[in-house]
Amino acid sequence: MRTATITRKTHETDITVTINLDGTGRYDCQTGVGFFDHMLDQLARHSLIDIDLRAKGDLHIDDHHTVEDCGIALGQALAQALGDKRGIRRYGACNLPMDDAQVACALDLSGRPYLVWSLEFPTAKIGTFDTELVREFFQALATHGGITLHIDKLHGFNSHHIAEAAFKAVAQALRAAVETDPRKSDAIPSTKGAL
Repeated sequence: MRTATITRKTHETDITVTINLDGTGRYDCQTGVGFFDHMLDQLARHSLIDIDLRAKGDLHIDDHHTVEDCGIALGQALAQALGDKRGIRRYGACNLPMDDAQVACALDLSGRPYLVWSLEFPTAKIGTFDTELVREFFQALATHGGITLHIDKLHGFNSHHIAEAAFKAVAQALRAAVETDPRKSDAIPSTKGAL
């Protein structure tokens, strides 16, 4: 079974995350940051990756360390659960509409972390949540998950819709990329023989 549990404890955060790549999209995410929990729930639900996540962070300072460190822990869990990546499809892409917003995501589980970010928000906050933290989360996820990740906003004027479309687009792309390819279930999807 393709599962992983990661515990990350620093002076700023204490995080435990468990994922199951072959899940049903079950989620139980509790970070103390309401909007972020909502986004993590979307990530799980639309990727069909089960995510259980508990985070205690220095929220008396701000949400930055908690959001970034959750991205680090989730990326590490994803990399661990994928193992040598034998049999996966490797690539995923999604162009996702949500009301006024449309966000495109393309990703490669290449082992070569890289984030291309073309997603601007019209507001600095969604409720009390800093919109700049959306990028921080995906940067950490890409870096520690070994993901080449492109996220582009095509349309959108509502910051909540833009953020949610981004999380859902990444989720759909991840769903495709981690799936087992029935035509190559015993092969590593690279001419190098390793990812």
